[in-house]
Amino acid sequence: MKSEVRVRFAPSPTGFMHLGNIRTALINYLFAHKKDGKFVVRIEDTDVARNISETGYEILDDLKWLGLKYNEGPLVGGEFGPYYQSKRKDIYCKNLDDLISSQKVYRCFCSVEILDRKRKEQAAQGKPPRYDRTCLHLSDNHIKQKLAAGLPFIWRFKINNDQVLDIKDMARGTIRFDMKNFSDFALTRQDGSFTFMFANFVDDWLMQISHVIRGEDHLSNTAMQAALFDAFAVQIPTFWHLPMLCSPDGKKMSKRDFGFSLEDLKKDGFLPQAICNYLGIVGGSFEKEIQNIWELSQNYDFDNIHATGPIKFDIEKLTWINHKWIEDIAIEKLVEMVKPFLYEQIPASKNIDDEKLAYLLSKVKTDLKVLKDAGKVLEFYFQTPKVDVKELEEQFTKDNAKIILDLIKKHLDECDKTDFFLDVLKKEGKEKGLKVKEIFWTLRYLLTGTFQGVGVHDLFEMLEDNEIKKRLGV
Repeated sequence: MKSEVRVRFAPSPTGFMHLGNIRTALINYLFAHKKDGKFVVRIEDTDVARNISETGYEILDDLKWLGLKYNEGPLVGGEFGPYYQSKRKDIYCKNLDDLISSQKVYRCFCSVEILDRKRKEQAAQGKPPRYDRTCLHLSDNHIKQKLAAGLPFIWRFKINNDQVLDIKDMARGTIRFDMKNFSDFALTRQDGSFTFMFANFVDDWLMQISHVIRGEDHLSNTAMQAALFDAFAVQIPTFWHLPMLCSPDGKKMSKRDFGFSLEDLKKDGFLPQAICNYLGIVGGSFEKEIQNIWELSQNYDFDNIHATGPIKFDIEKLTWINHKWIEDIAIEKLVEMVKPFLYEQIPASKNIDDEKLAYLLSKVKTDLKVLKDAGKVLEFYFQTPKVDVKELEEQFTKDNAKIILDLIKKHLDECDKTDFFLDVLKKEGKEKGLKVKEIFWTLRYLLTGTFQGVGVHDLFEMLEDNEIKKRLGV
């Protein structure tokens, strides 16, 4: 076992950051911090045709926003760089040459169309899709002819079908792979670039990665990478194949599921602390649920990990955690965080200063589940709500609604004396058989357009006297 713990997060710039790869990055980060190790980031950008970003800066920005600071990687450097696979081609070529010299690989001239046809034929026969080693048996003369004709080819690794390879998994213990169940796999593409399988192995080896923590969807890949570690006679890392996050109905999540994409959560005003907090405790058992990243790194028990099934994503739990984090934010900081959401939803909010906004937010802070809620809960302050007496009648009966409204109109000129005004309404309302709740809910409805929400005393403080009188004088 290597003396220093070194883990890595190796995303491909071929799509958006989602909760699955964020959780992978987070667990790697927490493990490195718990074990006083190094957290490495590298960008696996060899599949040029699928890359949506040349630099992967969006991924790096997301990691920064989440607070997942890495020790080595793009922008910060390190002794094992470059940290972009696209800049490591010479390294891969050298190691491929070693495999060619030891005759552990061979050229495969089969076209994509031929391979696709073979897979369909195997599927029709109920067989697993495996390469049939057609090109392994080509003579030297046939290979020379194909090369002379300019036919494209890839390099395939020759699996030793008689071999059984073991790996250590932190959750599952020893996992044994019988290599007769695996087929020869590609190390290069026809354009000369290197596949994930080979580049990933070379980088983990040369960057001295001690633990590979990734999703369990990579478990079959691990068998083939174990074969590469064995072919070079170098120490294989310890693995941990994380259980997958799935939708509430148990299906694989996709960008159609709200909350799966980090961009979805950002747009709704979820905090990075809350996202990391949720992903850090989901699927586990923690006495204290609200934890920052440092607390998670200390409290996570990496020495007693158990294999579990898929973990269902719970947006309600994430929202609750986010609400708790918002409650803990200093009001001055919350002002700055809320502004982009509030300004977009209510342009008129740009006309009030930070001090006034801080005051308003202090009254509604406990009602914010996400930052985007600020526009909804403060809308009443910036524009007069639409109210309908019929809604009052449906809520309290027609007779009671009339009694309440008549009482409010009777004492409307005294509404600037808040305590006196409310006490009078409660006293006279009680005499007429009304409940305090009915009176207060009516006042809130007339002032905000909703029956529940900000406290009535707070509303009388937040709104100007003339505005209160105007809204209550229905």
